[in-house]
Amino acid sequence: MFILLVEDDPFIAKSIKLALQHLNFSIEHVRTAKDADYYIQNTSVDLCLLDLGLPDQDGLDLLKNWRLKKVHLPVLILTARNKTKQCVDALNLGADDYLTKPFELTELIARIHALGRRHRGYASNLITLGDLKLDKATQQVFFQGEEVQLARREYALLETFMLYPDQVLKNEVLIDKVYGFQENIESNALNVHVFHLRQKIGSERIQTVRGVGYLFHANSEKMT
Repeated sequence: MFILLVEDDPFIAKSIKLALQHLNFSIEHVRTAKDADYYIQNTSVDLCLLDLGLPDQDGLDLLKNWRLKKVHLPVLILTARNKTKQCVDALNLGADDYLTKPFELTELIARIHALGRRHRGYASNLITLGDLKLDKATQQVFFQGEEVQLARREYALLETFMLYPDQVLKNEVLIDKVYGFQENIESNALNVHVFHLRQKIGSERIQTVRGVGYLFHANSEKMT
């Protein structure tokens, strides 16, 4: 999952970013509404953690503009404003949930998982495709009943594949999901992660679509 954190407090941002990276999330941090809007419009963000007290624009106004532009990604508000009316305003403007600062990181992570499930139509954190299972809460992957050990980038890639089975995913979208919006990524980095995944869960599952990206088969017996 690729998360955009919009937070102007560097200490809060650092703690959130480290915690989420430890749990295999790809996360980018920006401090302003202007930068947040750029990321939302130009990358494949899955979820936004939005602070309301931004230096260049009120977070509620930014959220309102996104919803007017038909930006439908889940938005979790992070706010020091503990007044009920302001939280209600955020929900009415299109926020999916909110947390009042200070909050526990464990609660933030649980709400992120809940929003992800709701957005993708899953009732639990467990995604099952045939003989392959992925538990988003525990970060465990099982193939044919045996646990598979994956590196952080491999896990992020597999999670993306399993959330979008039987769909052609472009290379640039996969890079966003796995790395976030980073520069200086090796040109063959994505290919290397795909190679390692194929070794661990079977090569027939991941089809290369030349010049475009990859297609992940929900059914491991589906061959081309």
